[in-house]
Amino acid sequence: MENKISSVEAPVCEDLHIHSEQVFEAKKHMPEEEKLMALGEFYKVFSEVSRLKILYLLYGRELCVCDIAESLGSTVSAVSHQLKTLKNARLVKFRKEGKNCLYSLADSHVSSILSQGMEHIKE
Repeated sequence: MENKISSVEAPVCEDLHIHSEQVFEAKKHMPEEEKLMALGEFYKVFSEVSRLKILYLLYGRELCVCDIAESLGSTVSAVSHQLKTLKNARLVKFRKEGKNCLYSLADSHVSSILSQGMEHIKE
């Protein structure tokens, strides 16, 4: 995490001049407001450490709710609450096997998000 800025505010241009072509090009690639709101909500799911722990526990494996709770030193109820949020965000999926409910990461995108995020913070 180099490039730390010591001032309270980010540096700004000394010559305030609008580069119209660059602004036009940049705005062409801006997603619609609704999509940006959805993306913001998606990333909020990652802001809870217990949900991140669950995602990492499920990285490359299936676990039942009881095993997740035991791994976290938490209750089944608390884990179930977090799994509901993760399921609603389409980050995890589950399947029933007899009386057990086995959870896993929803797809390879979730693994990539976790891997790339961790790689970024380690830089």
